[in-house]
Amino acid sequence: MAIKHNQQIQHNHFRKDWQRRVRVHFDQPGRKTRRRTKRHEKAAKVAPRPVDKLRPVVRCPTIKYNRRVRAGRGFTFAELKEAGIPRKLAPTIGISVDPRRQNLSEESLKANVERLKTYKARLVLFPRKAKSPKSGEASVDEMKSHRESGHDDKVKRTQKAFPISNKFTIEEGKIADYESEPAAYRKLRDARSEARLVGKREKRAKAKEEEATAQKK
Repeated sequence: MAIKHNQQIQHNHFRKDWQRRVRVHFDQPGRKTRRRTKRHEKAAKVAPRPVDKLRPVVRCPTIKYNRRVRAGRGFTFAELKEAGIPRKLAPTIGISVDPRRQNLSEESLKANVERLKTYKARLVLFPRKAKSPKSGEASVDEMKSHRESGHDDKVKRTQKAFPISNKFTIEEGKIADYESEPAAYRKLRDARSEARLVGKREKRAKAKEEEATAQKK
């Protein structure tokens, strides 16, 4: 059979120098050491501040994971207002802010406000000018006692100082052991049928009353 037209060869990778493009990870131990060194350098650079910022407690999305909580992107303006922290001051004192997030429940609002208040109570704000501290900033004696107590070495990560834990218990058992109400679908169907048949039922009841009065006569 003769070949027609321009019969192109399939795109098989037989002629590529694949050995030159193989990626190996022999540098993994060296990268691990490099990352650790960078972490220590960053901690020393920002000291006595923690390396990370304080983040809110948020619930995971979807039905599968909504029983768990995790660290969110940032606190809402409502949470900062309840805790008495100005929104422009918050990022400067190690608090992450997310202007897009909104509070959808009172429980999460209270939990994050309590978290902010605990952080604010433990916060030691060093003044820019040590000789003339402003209101809310630590004095020279407070800074000295703070450094002597060794708190600078202890609180390197906010995540460890203010951990987020998933403390919840789930009771499991048979469905028959728990009291159950009629299904919402069944209730809606019954209410819909009652609304639809209200005229016919009134007419039927009226006809029965007329028959009963006619029989008495």
